[in-house]
Amino acid sequence: MPRIAHHIDAVPASGIRRIFEIALQLDDVAMLAVGEPDQPVAQHILDAGAAAWLADDTSYGPNGGLPALRDAFVEQQRREQGVELDRERVWVTVGGTQAIHLAMTLVLQPGDEVLVPDPGYTTFSMAPAMLSARAVPYALQPPTFLPDVDAIRALVTDRTRAIVLNTPSNPLGVVLPRETIQAILDLARDHDLWVVSDEVYEHLVWAGAHVSPQALDGDGRVLGVHSVSKSYAMTGARVGFLTVPSGLAERMRTLQEAIISCVASPDQRAALAALTGPQDAVAVAREHYRANLELAAGILAEAGIPHLTPDGAMYLWIDVSHVSGGDVAAWAERLLLQDRVAVAPGSAFGRSGEGWIRICLAARPETIERGLRALPTRP
Repeated sequence: MPRIAHHIDAVPASGIRRIFEIALQLDDVAMLAVGEPDQPVAQHILDAGAAAWLADDTSYGPNGGLPALRDAFVEQQRREQGVELDRERVWVTVGGTQAIHLAMTLVLQPGDEVLVPDPGYTTFSMAPAMLSARAVPYALQPPTFLPDVDAIRALVTDRTRAIVLNTPSNPLGVVLPRETIQAILDLARDHDLWVVSDEVYEHLVWAGAHVSPQALDGDGRVLGVHSVSKSYAMTGARVGFLTVPSGLAERMRTLQEAIISCVASPDQRAALAALTGPQDAVAVAREHYRANLELAAGILAEAGIPHLTPDGAMYLWIDVSHVSGGDVAAWAERLLLQDRVAVAPGSAFGRSGEGWIRICLAARPETIERGLRALPTRP
């Protein structure tokens, strides 16, 4: 057959997906590898999506999304973060994943570089490779795992076009403080860089407060990535948002038409109900994850296994270097096959993740207990 494009081979595979696919072939697995909320979708959200299907609301919609949904997101960001947007700066996407891809499509050309957190969400490195661009990792190191602004500055070259921020962080659960965000925005301004701000976990914070980089953006360089997937347990509905600076509406319409045309209307109706309806389920989920964190921390303390205490998201970052032997991906696969416990190997999130694993706290307490008690104790 004809050859595929050369740059496709440069797209890194997901180490998380490898574990997940193996786990699907096994019975009785304690599934802690993927970021899937275990909470039910609120009934008013389900009702809105079902009503749209029953009303045959299945025609093409605007490229940017339903006006009511875009306006609801504008209001949510104004109320929660003090970010002043307007409808034409908000674009409804197929989840946060497409929002990341769309943001990078806007700002990266072949050969360009984007600075990405390491450890960081796998798509941050996959999306640039699909555009013949290159992800350059900036290391997040213990004990704080906060970005080192001077170290990031040293990575900037004449090919650098953007830097990715993620707060709260996947896989770390770190919530970036205002001063760190401001310092990185200052760096971006000094070097005329775009900032892609992944805020998908913005409603899952239990220590401190989420500060949106968009609230500190004084010169229109932040592209904001948001989603209803994690906050409202709607991962399969695939509704996200990309916010852009003013003046890009016509370009955005063209890009959306070329990539997806529009997001499915019933999914958008459900997302509208999520944003405008009762928020009780979000609070319940947040407390559930925090209770699971306390359970997990107690089990790890008994075993003498270090971990990073997260301030948000739904993950726990655990140090298993005492048993992983320098290849945590292979060790995680053995854990799955031998003990039927699925965890995400830290190396799936970048080189700095070697010797660590990520578990998802969005699980039943008994699943977390079974999974963590399978980890070998630290001498």
